[in-house]
Amino acid sequence: MSLKGDNLSLFQDYKGMWFRRVIGVTFSIFVLASVVSCSDASLNNPYPEKDAEANIMYSSFDERPKRLDPIKSYVENEYAFIGQIYEPPLQYHYLKRPYELIPLTTTKMPEIVFLDKAGNRLPANTPANKVAYSQFNITIKKGIRYQPHPGFATDDQGHYLYHNLNSQALESISKLSDFKKVSSRELIAADYVYQIKRFAHPKISSPIYGLMSKYILGLDDYSKTLKKIYNKQIKQNPENLYLDLRKYDFAGAKVVDRYHYQITLKGVYPQLMYWLAMPFFSPVPYEVDKFYSQPGMNKRNISFDWYPVGTGPYMLTDNDPNRQIVLERNPNFRGIKYPSEGSAEDRQRGLLDDAGKLMPFIDKAVYSLEKESIPRWSKFLQGYYDASGISSDSFDQAIQFTATGDASLTTEMKNKGIKLSTTTRASTSYLGFNMLDEVVGGTSDRARYLRQAISIAFDYEEFVSIFLNGRGIPAQGPIPPGIFGYQQGEQGINPVVYRWEHGEPVRRDLAEAKALLKKAGYENGIDKKTNKPLLIHFDTTGGGAGSTSLFNFLRKQFKKLNISLVIRSTDFNRFQDKMRKGNAQLFMWGWNADYPDPENFLFMFYGPNSKVKGHGENASNYSNKEYDRLFEKMETMPNTPERLSIIKKMLTILRQDAPWLWGYHQQKFSLFHKWFFNIKPNMMAQNTLMYKRIDPKLRAASRAQWNKPVFWPLIAFVVLFIIFVLPAWKMYKAKEKFSHKYEVN
Repeated sequence: MSLKGDNLSLFQDYKGMWFRRVIGVTFSIFVLASVVSCSDASLNNPYPEKDAEANIMYSSFDERPKRLDPIKSYVENEYAFIGQIYEPPLQYHYLKRPYELIPLTTTKMPEIVFLDKAGNRLPANTPANKVAYSQFNITIKKGIRYQPHPGFATDDQGHYLYHNLNSQALESISKLSDFKKVSSRELIAADYVYQIKRFAHPKISSPIYGLMSKYILGLDDYSKTLKKIYNKQIKQNPENLYLDLRKYDFAGAKVVDRYHYQITLKGVYPQLMYWLAMPFFSPVPYEVDKFYSQPGMNKRNISFDWYPVGTGPYMLTDNDPNRQIVLERNPNFRGIKYPSEGSAEDRQRGLLDDAGKLMPFIDKAVYSLEKESIPRWSKFLQGYYDASGISSDSFDQAIQFTATGDASLTTEMKNKGIKLSTTTRASTSYLGFNMLDEVVGGTSDRARYLRQAISIAFDYEEFVSIFLNGRGIPAQGPIPPGIFGYQQGEQGINPVVYRWEHGEPVRRDLAEAKALLKKAGYENGIDKKTNKPLLIHFDTTGGGAGSTSLFNFLRKQFKKLNISLVIRSTDFNRFQDKMRKGNAQLFMWGWNADYPDPENFLFMFYGPNSKVKGHGENASNYSNKEYDRLFEKMETMPNTPERLSIIKKMLTILRQDAPWLWGYHQQKFSLFHKWFFNIKPNMMAQNTLMYKRIDPKLRAASRAQWNKPVFWPLIAFVVLFIIFVLPAWKMYKAKEKFSHKYEVN
């Protein structure tokens, strides 16, 4: 129905009023867009604007660090935090390769003294089998102080303010920062001894207690003694959770004076020097242990696992694992000079530009929770994270390979000034045979030929290309690059699996693998004794949708020899139980170096370390008497030509026996923005944050350039909406309104 008379005039007035409103709204949008676009602030900046040019490093984490107590932590994502907070006596030189131990809190490298059974000093060149005890003498620097902490706080009379808290006093406490008073004190030798004693604490399960009790004199007996004392204490008072370790001494760790302590080992174990650079041997003050041991603290997550306490360059000030973890500069840190020694390449890359300057350079480090790789990658590209790894999803966007196979950055990355850092991890990932298994295990020629045949057929080059985007080196043995005993070139290849052709290793032909399979009694994959197809079982965990491609690849490799691979997937606990009992047949595992010594890899084949028989890390349960004899001779030797000669013999034995499909050494690719400096991968050091430096002004300028607000799509949408949709809708509503009025009239 059409509108007539006064009704039509009224509608036209209404329409004009609406048009003026539209013009006003549109103008306001344009003004707002202009104002915001002129601002330096980015609308999607996840950080406060006041911190735009602050000396803060931004990073992320994808899994909550569960244990920040240095006696218990043994996981890489936890070391990322505690390595910046705690200070063991030694550290690794940041720049030197091969890796070199240097003092951290000590005045010099520990002095090692050999003793006979009567405690008399022996010459330094005494053969290892003649040494009863090794004594490590460690002297620490004076004046090193702990971070501020309420556990140190005292009143005017010197009484500790927070060591005898009751439930009423804790009512208002939910986090560590709720304690108003904090204090500090000097680091002393007794703090290091206190930590060693914690290995034996009945309520602490340290992952290296078994190894340390094997070497540290009296530690095993000390553990039994403490257990009896603690059980008696708890029986008398269930709330008395603090065991004062200062009251109970043992021979393996002694305080000599305020700045000097001794660790005494049974026999010779030079690898302890490497352990002295790990958080396990960091100092722990008894005052803080007593503070954390009070009833009610643990249920508030006020413990070493949540709030570590150290003398290092940083301290943890905010631990919210569902959002952010924050490290801030320790105001009591003494400062350490950036190294002045490095290679010519280090100097060329600017890694010596800060030589002699006091560290740390960064005031604060903010780690945000990012469970998904895509938002993490997007924020890196926007400049909101200073560094990034490279996931498979973003690999092609970041990396391209040259004609010679070298990795380089894509044009997009280069245009942003992003830098690439690559290094080979001190780790080995492998497929292992259970040497106790009646089919794939044992030392018979039949079993050896079978394992060798599979070793040739399994194409680790293809595996690395498909599953690691080429970020790996097929292994020639258990020792990775950078560790003494690893050899490059022809002399370092595994001759059972590879030939040396045209200056590089080439995997042997499948025909050779099939010939070995025939010698093993499985021609064309058929067991000649039973005339049945050969089945091999692969034991693993998980088995979700993400594992399908891996399982298909594994089956394909065995199918080359007409061997059927059966996947037996189970939960982690069941898998661990299979490994402990020796019920697995073929499994996938890996090992990261604890320290840069070949013993740390070769011990995984030492017979007494069998997982089934000795509860050790020899997951394959491999045993060879000649290998064991050579291992015992090599184990405690310095890195000399003689030691290298022994290692070569050991590797020859391993390659022939083939208890592993030797797998690969993974390469780590990392990206860093142009404002991030002093980046050199160090696979051994834990305390690397203090060496790094940022240029906050350059970062702020780059963020502003890369994240300019783009409003034209929004404006275009609003304009189109106004032009086409709103008038029609308003007209419809107006017609409906006046139509109703007309009908009523």
